[in-house]
Amino acid sequence: MSNMFSDRNFVNLDLYSSYSSHKTEQRATFQRWAQRLAICLLIVFISLGIGLLNGSAAQALSLQQKGLSVFEGRQTEGILLAQNVGDNFVITAVNKAEAAVVQVNVSRSLAGNRSVPDFFRPFGGGGQSAPSNAPVLRGIGSGFVIDSSGLILTNAHVVNEADTVTVSFQDGRILEGQVLGKDPVTDVAVIQVQAEDLPTVTIGDSDAVQQGQWAIAIGNPLGLQETVTVGVISGTERSSAAIGIPDKRVGFIQTDAAINPGNSGGPLLNAAGDVIGINTAILQGTQGLGFAIPINTAQLVAQQLITTGQVQHPYIGVQMTALNPQVKEFINTSPDSGMQVKVEQGVLVVQVQRNSPAAKAGVRAGDVIQTIDDQPVTKASKVQQLIDRAGVGGKLPVKLQRNEQTVALTIEPEQLPPVVTR
Repeated sequence: MSNMFSDRNFVNLDLYSSYSSHKTEQRATFQRWAQRLAICLLIVFISLGIGLLNGSAAQALSLQQKGLSVFEGRQTEGILLAQNVGDNFVITAVNKAEAAVVQVNVSRSLAGNRSVPDFFRPFGGGGQSAPSNAPVLRGIGSGFVIDSSGLILTNAHVVNEADTVTVSFQDGRILEGQVLGKDPVTDVAVIQVQAEDLPTVTIGDSDAVQQGQWAIAIGNPLGLQETVTVGVISGTERSSAAIGIPDKRVGFIQTDAAINPGNSGGPLLNAAGDVIGINTAILQGTQGLGFAIPINTAQLVAQQLITTGQVQHPYIGVQMTALNPQVKEFINTSPDSGMQVKVEQGVLVVQVQRNSPAAKAGVRAGDVIQTIDDQPVTKASKVQQLIDRAGVGGKLPVKLQRNEQTVALTIEPEQLPPVVTR
């Protein structure tokens, strides 16, 4: 029995062992399938992730390339636009005017030690001192043709005291020039050469010049013909006193276009290539401070020089300044002013020259000019315009404020006394 039992037990153990082995195998198989499923799912997720990443990267790259393409397109467009703008307002302007720009060559004897005023010396073309054995001083300036029959505008200081004047043209011709007249008060001169059908500049309107607009200077600095520099209009109506030449009567145009020795008398152009001024002066020891005579002023002077050889400059003999609250307060609070101003606007008379037309009419220092010929005035430049309009020997009805009284009087402008030039 025991053996049978034992055998049964053995059989039962075998059956249990077989059953356990089968369960273990099923569990292992399940684990293997679970692992395979997990691996498959992981591969699927990884594939989806890579696809999404690739799609995003491709989209980002596409957007980046598109943006870069747009940027490059805009940049190229901007460069082309800049090039076109440069071509339009510089090259075209220069091409329009430069054929009429000339070099003015002057020479004079050194006898008497005559010289150009120091303020204008840099513009005389670097008139170099002659060798000790040469009795002649030579200089170079610029000019431009205003009439095809041979009329040329330049600076008075360029041809001042010159014994001989010749004009060099861009086509190689050198013609003898005759000075029809020069006006030291405005620094304008007119030269005549014997020629026909000369190229001429286009005259612009200097009254329309605005601060900040383009300015192009053409001339012959240091004898380098057809030199072009570009800048902007830095200011307008700069008084001669403000820039150190009180004997001039010009409201100068200020520019930072580079102007160098030899540019004197050359044209200052606007972006359209029209002449708006005559380059005339720089402040020594500074950079970017050049000055030009407004072409409207130069034309009026030139017309008189061509017709009569001289220019009338009516004057009344006062030093004046525009009145504003700051000026009023300074005068009224300064113990040395000797004046009391009651009004807020007008043109203040600072000083009256002895025996001048204003002194003869009864104008006093401290008077405030309110109207001239029934026109209100608030700027000294406006007063000067009305004086010029009245002319020498004309009648100038003036109303002014003196303390708390209104005074009416008439001034007769006279010819400005001659300016002594060195």
